Amino acid sequence: MAEYRATIEWALDGSAEDFLKGHYSRGHDVRFSEHVVPATASHHVVGKWAAPGAVDPEEMLVASISNCHMLTFLHVARLAGFVVTRYRDTAMGVMEKNGEGRMAVTCVTLRPEIAYRGRQPTGAESERLHRQAHEQCFIANSVTTDINVEEGGLPAA
Repeated sequence: MAEYRATIEWALDGSAEDFLKGHYSRGHDVRFSEHVVPATASHHVVGKWAAPGAVDPEEMLVASISNCHMLTFLHVARLAGFVVTRYRDTAMGVMEKNGEGRMAVTCVTLRPEIAYRGRQPTGAESERLHRQAHEQCFIANSVTTDINVEEGGLPAA
């Protein structure tokens, strides 16, 4: 078992009256053991009250899914004897109403571009590696979001 911690810290930078009107910054900090990430609510949700230059929870979710898939993919590719030299993903998440009528990130599409040294996997081998990575990814196993993979390729290294 492992435990993971994050501290979320926000403070009002205006008046209580502004707060009650909804006129306040959503900017805050997400603190981990060794670093701080500036965070905010999505500008899609709160408009001008989102903090510029900060990441929102939906972006963090998409990045977490993509990041976990990549790390797991590198592991399963190595075990299968492939040498990955570069991995780039332009992941995209969609927020919309789910089956219960609540807003949710319902789908994340991963678009990895992967370069290999030496033998490259066939289409079937690549699909198997991504399926194994998806099945073993801790984050994918933790969410109800649909996750799709549309692999492209990079020039061989």
